[in-house]
Amino acid sequence: MTGKLLAILLLISAVVAGVGMYYLQIYGFYYDVEAEPGQDVVLLESGADAPSPIPYTDFEAIDADSSPIRYRACFETELRPYNMQDDYIVVPKAEPLTAPGWFECYDALALADALKSGEAQAFMGIKNVHFGVDRIVAVTNEGKGFAWHSLNNCGEKAYDGTVVGEECPPRAND
Repeated sequence: MTGKLLAILLLISAVVAGVGMYYLQIYGFYYDVEAEPGQDVVLLESGADAPSPIPYTDFEAIDADSSPIRYRACFETELRPYNMQDDYIVVPKAEPLTAPGWFECYDALALADALKSGEAQAFMGIKNVHFGVDRIVAVTNEGKGFAWHSLNNCGEKAYDGTVVGEECPPRAND
């Protein structure tokens, strides 16, 4: 009888732990990002040191403090990629990261297809928004915009344990 009770207790504990981990990964750590006009959607102009804002509407974004690459945003803009390529830094092989299914405006698979087909173009938003992490902003030919954080070369080195080197900025003491 004691063995059955222990087995049932172990099974219940495993189910509760699994449900808890699932909830924390998909819902628990995310929060809505409040819109800050002039700061939310910015692009780095060619030759500039600091990014400049672009016009946008219908801004939605989520982020989480548990990871520097959990930021996702959606917006609308009057700008089109074919008018932006000469002014802003293009990110040629941008790969959008997936978002939780409940964040409906952001579809990473559709965005990746649009980037590959030329229906969308990715631009540098902010370099080193966190150490080793850049904000990438993509705009479609219809004026839909998306933003996400992506590891840059320094971030990939730092997080896989490789020596970072002098070409990377100094890391802030976190």
